[in-house]
Amino acid sequence: MRTLFISDLHLCPSRPLGTRRFLAFLGGPARDAAALFILGDLFEYWAGDDDLTDAFNRNICAALRERADAGTAVFFMAGNRDFLIGDVFARAAGLTLLPDPARVDIGGTPTLLTHGDTLCTEDRAYQAFRSEVRSDDWQQAFRSLPLAMRKARIEALRQESEAQKSAKPAEITDVNPAAVIAAMQGQDCGRMIHGHTHRPARHEMDARGTNVERWVLPDWYERGGYLECDGSGCRLIDWPG
Repeated sequence: MRTLFISDLHLCPSRPLGTRRFLAFLGGPARDAAALFILGDLFEYWAGDDDLTDAFNRNICAALRERADAGTAVFFMAGNRDFLIGDVFARAAGLTLLPDPARVDIGGTPTLLTHGDTLCTEDRAYQAFRSEVRSDDWQQAFRSLPLAMRKARIEALRQESEAQKSAKPAEITDVNPAAVIAAMQGQDCGRMIHGHTHRPARHEMDARGTNVERWVLPDWYERGGYLECDGSGCRLIDWPG
């Protein structure tokens, strides 16, 4: 059974090539997969499920639904750009929402899935911001705003975030190894898969005498790629190949 993992596609109308690659992926490698896990940041941003009236969002939703209806189990975990995706989108797209983190069995190996941003513990300013916007009170207040106002605020926050990110050292925006080990040991997993950092690689780590592996998924800004796992292990694959 082939299981595929993707993240950080950042789909939006202003990057049509990325959208075409994603649709080709759904009709190509994902076609014969038993399951597809999307580990956050499918969209560049998501203002709320009422934005499904937008043609671009509706088309992406329909493509996911087509893949799910054809037999691929599709799972979605929120990222830092699309954490407002909710049950309405999930039902329309035919996918299952996952908590972050989520422990799953992949090819007989207990595997911890996460978007990855919670592991960047050195970035204290971001972690404080994340805690705020993930709270029920903040989200309830934000969703009560008109859609156009929500989009404007998201764009302002996105621009501010990009400006701050460029000024941060690379080690601050990467995961903290101690946080990785703690998360894996807490869930008794020998493998972790995440995105967010846009630094695709396989890392071997020692967790108190036990060898564990961490797979980082690629972003889709310039090219794209996915992780393929089965009973024999995992492989990072460029897309298009």
